[in-house]
Parts: sequence; structure tokens; C-alpha cells
Amino acid sequence: MILIFGGTTEGRAAVKVVEEGGKPFFYSTLTGSQEISLSHGIRLTGAMTAADIAEFCRQHGIGLIVDAAHPFALGLHSSVAAAASLTGLPVILYGRRREELSGVILCSDWDDAVRKLEESGSSRLLALTGVRTIPALKPFWERHECWFRILEREESVQEALSWGFPRERLIFFHPGEKEKDVLVQVRPDAVITKESGASGYLREKVDAAGSLGIPVFVVDRPPVPEAFRTVYTESGLRRAIDELLPDFFPLKSGYTTGTCAAAAACAAARLLITGEGDKESAVILPGGETAVLPVETSRTEGSAAGGFVRKHSGDDPDATDGCLISASVRLNGSDEVRFLPGEGVGTVTLPGLGIPVGGPAVNPAPRRMIRDNLATLGIIGADVSISVENGAEIARQTFNSRLGVVGGISIIGTSGIVRPFSNEAFTASIERSVNVASAMGCSTVVFNSGARSEAVLRRLYHALPPQAFIQYGNFIGCALSSASVHGFPHAIIGMMIGKAVKLAEGHLDTHSHKVTMNREFLRSTALEAGCSPMALETAASVNFARDLWTMMPDKDLVRFIRRIMELCLKHCAPLLPEGRLTLHLIDEIGCVRLTLPDSEPQG
Repeated sequence: MILIFGGTTEGRAAVKVVEEGGKPFFYSTLTGSQEISLSHGIRLTGAMTAADIAEFCRQHGIGLIVDAAHPFALGLHSSVAAAASLTGLPVILYGRRREELSGVILCSDWDDAVRKLEESGSSRLLALTGVRTIPALKPFWERHECWFRILEREESVQEALSWGFPRERLIFFHPGEKEKDVLVQVRPDAVITKESGASGYLREKVDAAGSLGIPVFVVDRPPVPEAFRTVYTESGLRRAIDELLPDFFPLKSGYTTGTCAAAAACAAARLLITGEGDKESAVILPGGETAVLPVETSRTEGSAAGGFVRKHSGDDPDATDGCLISASVRLNGSDEVRFLPGEGVGTVTLPGLGIPVGGPAVNPAPRRMIRDNLATLGIIGADVSISVENGAEIARQTFNSRLGVVGGISIIGTSGIVRPFSNEAFTASIERSVNVASAMGCSTVVFNSGARSEAVLRRLYHALPPQAFIQYGNFIGCALSSASVHGFPHAIIGMMIGKAVKLAEGHLDTHSHKVTMNREFLRSTALEAGCSPMALETAASVNFARDLWTMMPDKDLVRFIRRIMELCLKHCAPLLPEGRLTLHLIDEIGCVRLTLPDSEPQG
């Protein structure tokens, strides 16, 4: 089992990832104030010492601890580290990436902060550090005017008063308020906050103070225990759990072609620099985690060097799984990394992918990863060529040609990690396809659930170019959001009834691992539509949504599917607020049974 310490944004994200395992786990917070939905998790509240944590882990068969608490929860981090030492358990720290800030006064700890505030001559301080930092700043606020912004909770007020802080100097945080408003209200001559990362809204605080010319003192976060493995993203957490607790998830994650290409490029670069080949290649992923991939071989090729890495996609059904991905690196004496054509990697022929037309199909995120990792080796100018074994043949199994990528596959991956079922890869594919459709000047985009529905829609909208037709799989919400971002005036969705009944209930991701057909919802919708008792019984008893086509009486079926599609339109329309939306319901034999709003198809 897994024990998560949370109470933060990162705690919520950790729960989301761990829930995918479908197994029991524990989620521990200091108080019960955080509202969070747990399907497989068991909620714990209250403080735990190192001994408490160790004993709990022994009693409940804990195999892994995830520390997703606040960066400044120093006592908890120390207790977790001590408990891990007592039990020998691994710990994953789900941390926050540091914000790159300038123009602030960095303080190593609270004592340093008090000293620097005194030296600056500040006498009117606004503390955005939370109620638990009141005692740490007491040497300053006892001598100067000071306001603390805290949560509007009685327990927080009482804690502040228990330290002797005056009630009239408390300011309450209200969700949605602008940081600048509280600064204008108090008019301090200094602000103090914590280096708590993006989810702590550090940049917003610094920018607001800077706009008013108010100096900002930032207390640096405590160091992370050395034994902890740090991750910064959901994908990174999933991969770390796969490695440290291999039996937790039923399906394993893997690495993207982009990560493999970066690892191969780094292996080649290190051979150029050191003259020695490595058996492993470490690369920094876009989220900040480090991945270590095995290197099959590396060799010199004249003035260049080549690195070879085998792609492993975990349990994801990826056509590139097992392929050998290689990188040739040659120093070019410039300050630019140039990407040259490689065998098995396609050529870009259409705009919209964010990479030059005519160049190799190495997507922006992998390009950045390769550049950044080469830079860590001191290489800023190089010619890099990525190749994929059997890439041209594999490309025939993909939609690359529709995106304007010909002759091979694309090197892709935004996070660097492939999660099973290709959720991330599929949504990224949707977004790339919408980008291409927009760049091609399409005013209408046609989303379909798969090959059957696409064939129907292509017949209806035969005047549209191939790039206008995009498969959404299960990710209807992602598809419509992408269309909205690009300002498409018209979006069309074709769906079969199985997805329609899930969408009608409000599920914008219809994957069977997340949502199943709800018979009670079908029955209540049939009742709402005015269907007969026989139809209600049918709706409550079908095993598959497609059975509704043959089992429900015709008159009732007409009423029922109209109500289903009205609900689908209700949930989808807000995602395309500035555009027109058309929904088509397609039956099992490829006929459009209902279109909403009622209109003739237009290309």
C-alpha cells in the first residue's frame, strides 16, 4: 500500500495518480479542512511523529511513502525521513519547482529574514507567509507595525491570538482576490513571503509588489532530505511509483520517443567529450525529473558520434515500442543546435506543428529537451540527427500523413513519460491535429470517435480537407477546448451511442477505466423523456448501450435519443462559447440517427 501525506495542491495531484492503481491507499492531512474525493483512498487526519508513522507503516503493510506536503512543513518532512530510516521504506517527494525570480531579497531562514528586515529599515510589514509563521517573525512584529494575511477560519484566528498577535492586524485571504488589492489596502513598506513555488502563487505576489515599488523578502524553502526521490509532475510520480512499487499499477508507464532521442543524443555527446561510451544515459525531463535509460551502444562516426537507445513504452499500445532510436551528434562550432534529417523520422510538409516546414519531424518539446540536456554537458552548438529503426513502416500505422508528416514517424512527448492508455499522447495528438487544421485555414473542424464515425462524417462533409477530421477517442472535452483556443467558428462532433450516454451524464472523458454506463441514469433520462414503462425497464437492464437501438420500442427510442443528445449539447456547448457546435448521433450500421441542433450538414 501507499501512504500519502498531503493537504496541498500536490496532495490532490498525488491522489489523482494513485487512484489509477485501483487499490487501497492512505491519505493523511494535519486537519480535515481540505475537501477531497477518495474512491480507493482512506482518509487520515492528525499529527504523526516519526515513531507513529513507522508503526503505522508496519501495521498496514505500507510499501511506499509519498510526501506531498507543503515545502515548509519541515517537521513533517523530518518525521517522514526518520520513519523511512526506521522502516527502510522509499519516499517520493512530490515537490514544487522553484520559481526563477529576480529583484527579491532572499533569506536563508526566518532569523535571517528578521535580520534583513531590520537592516532595511522597514517598519510597516505585510506578511504573506501564513499563520504558522507568526512565532518565527515575532522578534520583528513585537517592535514594528505588521499585518498577517491568514485563512478566514476560527482555528487560524485562535492560533494567531495564542501567540499574542493583535486581532486588528489580521487580514483574511479571500479566493479570487488580486494580490495588488491587499497591498493597496495595507500600504506596507515591505512584503515577506515564502519560496513556495508556482502553486503557492509566489510570482503573483512578487509581481504585484514590484508594480508598486515595494521590496519583497523571500524566505528560502528548507532543503529536501537526501534520501527522498523528488518528482514535480503527475507523470513523474507515476513513473517513480512504477519503479519503486512495481506491482501497484496494473499497467506500467514508459518513455516517449522524445526522451529516448534525448538520451541517445546525450550518450553520443558524452562519447564525443570523453571518448568513452556509457551503458546508461541520464536526461532531465521537461518536468524537472531525471530519467536514466540504458544505452545499447554508442560509437564514433568520423567527426560525429552516435548513441542508440531502445524504446520501451511500458504497457502502452505504442507502435514504436521496442524500436531502436539513435542520435548522431556533430559539433558545429556555432551557438545553435540544428536538427537534420534522419532515417525513419518524417519530414514536415504542413504548417501548424510548431516546427519548420521541410525539416525533420522532431517536435518542439523533444527539441527543447535535447538542447537543454546538451547544454548541461557544455554543448551549445551541434548538428543533431535523430533516426528510428523501421520508422517509415511504422508511420503507415499512424495519422502522420494527415498532419503533413511524410516518410517516417514524429519524435514526440511533452512530459517525456508515456502513461498507459496513451492519455497524454492522445490528448497531445488532438492538440497537434487542431493546430494543423487551424494553420491550414480550416473554419470547420470535425471530431470523431473512431474509424467508423469518421467514415460517416467524411461522406457528410466531403468538401472539407483531410486535416479537418480529427479523432478524439475518449477526450471530447480536450477536443472542444482545443477548438475554442484556436477560435474555430464551427465544430462538429460525431459519436456512437455508447459515448453519447456517458457524455450526456457530464463525462467529458468517456474512457471505460474512468466511467461506465450508468443504467440508473439511462432509466431516469427515459422517464424524463416521457418514455413508456417498457422503455424504462429496457434502459435499466441493458448490458451495452448499443442494445438500445434494437431493444427499446421505436417511439420511445426517438424521445430517448433526443433527450440524450440534448444533454450532450448542454455539456459540450460551454466549451465552445464563441463558436457553433453540431452533434451527430451515429448508429451501428453507419447512419446518422439524429443531428442537434436540427440542421442539414454543411461543409
